[in-house]
Amino acid sequence: MKYIFNKKIVYLTTLTISVLSLLTAVHIEYSIGIKPCTLCIYQRIPYLLIIFISFLGYNYSENLFWIKLQTLIFFISFLLSGYHFGIETGFFEEFAGCTAQNVGLLDKSEILKSLQDNTISCKNVSFKILGMSLATINMIISSVFVIIHLKIIHNEKNK
Repeated sequence: MKYIFNKKIVYLTTLTISVLSLLTAVHIEYSIGIKPCTLCIYQRIPYLLIIFISFLGYNYSENLFWIKLQTLIFFISFLLSGYHFGIETGFFEEFAGCTAQNVGLLDKSEILKSLQDNTISCKNVSFKILGMSLATINMIISSVFVIIHLKIIHNEKNK
């Protein structure tokens, strides 16, 4: 079965989903008051890149480079959110940027600075939608777009 995707519609869809994802994250952070962890912040970067690339891809949709670049970025987003999901479920250990541990700090000023940082743990899920963490939702969105983009690349090569 051959799937045909209109590249311009895919670019508009990725743009829309990316903007909505970022707006939702900002709303949850600032309106609801749920502070994001370090990995939550990192997971916003691919969406910012996808927004920019969507504009370029839409205007230069005949060039397959933009679809390939979006595929790579969504794959990186999938890996990042998958790692975050793994931390949330206890499959992976948190990296140092996810914890506010003061072990090994000997200087009083460093300890005080560390306590003021209020680093949110990446393993604590403080907000869910439909019973899923935002990292889980991001992993699903990213994997769906990777599959769609790979199908587009495959179809373009078989024209």
